[in-house]
Amino acid sequence: MPVTFHIPGALREFTGGRSTIEIAQSPATLGEALSALWTLHPGVRDRIATEQGQVREHINIFVGDENMRYTGGLATPVRSGCEISIVPAVSGGSLLALLTPVVIFVLIVLGQ
Repeated sequence: MPVTFHIPGALREFTGGRSTIEIAQSPATLGEALSALWTLHPGVRDRIATEQGQVREHINIFVGDENMRYTGGLATPVRSGCEISIVPAVSGGSLLALLTPVVIFVLIVLGQ
């Protein structure tokens, strides 16, 4: 069975607009799977990996439901048929978005 990569919107311009990419061969590790992805879509590599070949800090890669940072990094085992998700980190936002509606209500009432 092929390994399937889920590609985030920000990287789809480098995959011809595709949201999923299937790797036909059966890679043994995440590093091998990524190498196969980069062979098919070389533009993705520089957005995911550093010049030293390590996954960039702001990129999370999940093999199944497990973050590769906690399962062996690029040596993480990949089983036939598994799904690999590339997830860019999201930052920013507002402090108010973190507050509960009750706290916001109190702030509004006290602020008047």
